[in-house]
Amino acid sequence: MTAPISEQLDDPTSEREEGQRKMAWARQHMPIMARLRDQFEQTQPFAGERIGMAMHVEAKTAVLAEVLAAGGAEVAISGCNPLSTHDDVSAALDAVDGVTSYARRGVDDEAYYEAIEAVIGHEPTVTVDDGGDLVFAIHEDHPDLIDGIVGGCEETTTGVHRLRSMTEDDAL
Repeated sequence: MTAPISEQLDDPTSEREEGQRKMAWARQHMPIMARLRDQFEQTQPFAGERIGMAMHVEAKTAVLAEVLAAGGAEVAISGCNPLSTHDDVSAALDAVDGVTSYARRGVDDEAYYEAIEAVIGHEPTVTVDDGGDLVFAIHEDHPDLIDGIVGGCEETTTGVHRLRSMTEDDAL
């Protein structure tokens, strides 16, 4: 199984510090997320949920993952595109309580799908996907997890088209 990013980097401390700086800047410009975080910390709407994410791992996405964890979720995240991942943000995210990040910039196809599998290894009850690779992998390789998934979100038109195609084929 793929290791979290903090175990993959040569200097995770300096990467983490730079990523934390970027996340702090993003938080300053996301006031609604700050309000949601305050509310979620009190109400714990995701307590007991395991959220599997395959997203562009950058500062704004990291703030979302952080807020979901503050709401009680265990969050596992991987990138949805190896060229869009920010290793420093991934390292900072991996240091957040309740979050494990497997995202790494520039990985080959094999490492990309190993990271998706690592997220699936957390047995998500909620999926947040960009492009459908996470949902497709669950349906194709881990159908035993489907009944435990209570919800999901797809952020792209491409992913929505893939899901509609799965629905038409009775595969979703």
